[in-house]
Amino acid sequence: PYHVSINQNLYLEASLHNSDPSLELFLDTCVASPTHQNFTTRSYAIIQNGCAKDPTYSSYYSPYRHKLRFKFNAFQFVRSNPEVYLQCELVVCRAFDYSSRCHQGCVQRYKREANS
Repeated sequence: PYHVSINQNLYLEASLHNSDPSLELFLDTCVASPTHQNFTTRSYAIIQNGCAKDPTYSSYYSPYRHKLRFKFNAFQFVRSNPEVYLQCELVVCRAFDYSSRCHQGCVQRYKREANS
């Protein structure tokens, strides 16, 4: 566990442990939940489809393709335990594959209207 106060910046780094320098990481999704068992019903999206959903989210420059650095303000779910669990999904791509998910960046996914 990592202890921070509410509204304090929480800094994170994700690393790919691989010796191939041509690989890079992309942060696709990061979701917070008040429990470690359920990240769907009572959750809060910080990053979704590569798009920042939390206004306090910032990414930071990393000199290494295999490391991601980002931050957001710590928060607490209303009327629940003081713990917040984080689950992130990362994508590994070839560094110079410009058609890869890593190079697409933020992808807005729109819901289609169902016709009767």
